[in-house]
Amino acid sequence: ALLDSSAVEQPAVNRWVAGSNPARGANTIGHARAAGGYPAALVIFICRSSGEVLDLSLSGSTVLLIEDDPNVRRLLPRYFEREGVATLAASGGLEGVDLANDRRPDLVLLDVNLPDIDGWSVLKRIRQSLGYSVGVIMLTGRSDVPDRLLGLELGADDYVVKPFEPQEVVARARAVLRRVKTPASGTSTLTHGGLELDEAGRALYVDGAYVPLTAKEFDLMLALMQNPGRVMTREALAARGWPGADDVDPHAIDVYMSRIRSKLGPVYGASAIVTVRGVGYKFNPDADGAPR
Repeated sequence: ALLDSSAVEQPAVNRWVAGSNPARGANTIGHARAAGGYPAALVIFICRSSGEVLDLSLSGSTVLLIEDDPNVRRLLPRYFEREGVATLAASGGLEGVDLANDRRPDLVLLDVNLPDIDGWSVLKRIRQSLGYSVGVIMLTGRSDVPDRLLGLELGADDYVVKPFEPQEVVARARAVLRRVKTPASGTSTLTHGGLELDEAGRALYVDGAYVPLTAKEFDLMLALMQNPGRVMTREALAARGWPGADDVDPHAIDVYMSRIRSKLGPVYGASAIVTVRGVGYKFNPDADGAPR
């Protein structure tokens, strides 16, 4: 089974609560459990120093599922629809590419093994036509590191290994969409030489030219530029790119750094991001576009 059968019958996650008062959050959780609403009512409490309420709702988003397994196509969208998500589904890669170009979803859930063209080819076409404004999560039965890294190399934002629990896919979708769609709190721009990173617009410019980054690439570049000259371990970078995850392969960080360097170009790619062997990476604030 590609879906965890025990998870299919579980109540849907149908309530998310965010606030800035810990006592109120604890009471809310207690009431939800006492009323029998747990785990049907999943309560998440988030505090920000600014007192800002963080919206974790998926409502209003559009998710495209490209999957040839009819059971997955039938069951997985239900969990998103209960969150107020509009869902689209395609059973083949070519159909999925057409749907993506026509409907421009916020997120694509993409199976690797498709009957016509493989998921890697679909991913390439989506990135070529829609850029990085669309989140992409790979659904794969391949747990080998090289296969996972290939998806990341080609521009996937995340991956889920089959069999999976639908709630995990929803949670990962929420994380990807939050990074893709939510502007940073407190608009600011980081500028070092010819590199300019717009936090609010989640955009990077190299010598004035826009450089498209995936959600994770942007988060990692932001982490580096916020800490100029400071060595960031792979673990610290993983925490920024995959918040809440505890099983990030260190090689994934290296893959992302290679991709970012490639997008920065031969000069900035070599001078702006410095490898600290055996530890991690650091951003060189003195990098410039002068020939070397």
